[in-house]
Amino acid sequence: MEKRNEKKNNGRRGSSFNRVKPEFDQKILNIRRVTRVVAGGRRFSFSVAIVAGDRKGSVGLGLGKAGDTALAINKALRNAKKNMVRLKLTKTMSIPHELSAKFSSSYIVLMPNKGRGLVAGSVVRDIIKLSGVKDVTGKILSNSKNKLNNAKAVMAALSQISSKYTKIVPESIVIANKEIVLPEEDKTN
Repeated sequence: MEKRNEKKNNGRRGSSFNRVKPEFDQKILNIRRVTRVVAGGRRFSFSVAIVAGDRKGSVGLGLGKAGDTALAINKALRNAKKNMVRLKLTKTMSIPHELSAKFSSSYIVLMPNKGRGLVAGSVVRDIIKLSGVKDVTGKILSNSKNKLNNAKAVMAALSQISSKYTKIVPESIVIANKEIVLPEEDKTN
C-alpha cells in the first residue's frame, strides 16, 4: 500500500497539488551584487529587479535590496505588487496604438501588429509576456544594454495606456435573505 502511494506521487513524499497557485507570475530581470565601502572594508548587498504580472492585463516592476538574495527577491516582489498597473487593452488583448518612451539612455517603441504574436527581445519580451499582451512588436532603439533602464522605459511606455491596479471585487445583492453574487466584469472601461 505504501509503495503504491509513492508511485502515484512519482516517488515524492509531499505532493505539491495542495499548494495554492500564486496570484501573480514573476520573472527576475537581474540580480546585482552592490558594494558599499565603509571604514573596515566593503559591505556587500544584493539588488534585485523583478517583474510581476497576472497575464490578464496587469503588470508591475519592483526593486529590492538586501544582504541576502531571498530577502531582496521578497522585497522586490512586494514593490512590484505595490507598483502594479492595469493596462487598457483592446478586445484582442493588444495595445490600441503605437507607444514609445525614453528612460535615461534607453529608448523603447511598442507597436501593435495583428496576427504576428509577440515579437520582442530582452526585458521587453518578459514584461509584455507577463502583462498578457498579444500581437505586439517591441524594439529597443537605443544602444543601451542596461536591463533596468530598458525595463523602466517599457513601463513608462505602458503607463500611457494604464491606470492604477485595483483588485476586481464581485458585487453581491441580497434578495429575500439569499445572497446572490453577480459575475465579475471589467470595471476599468
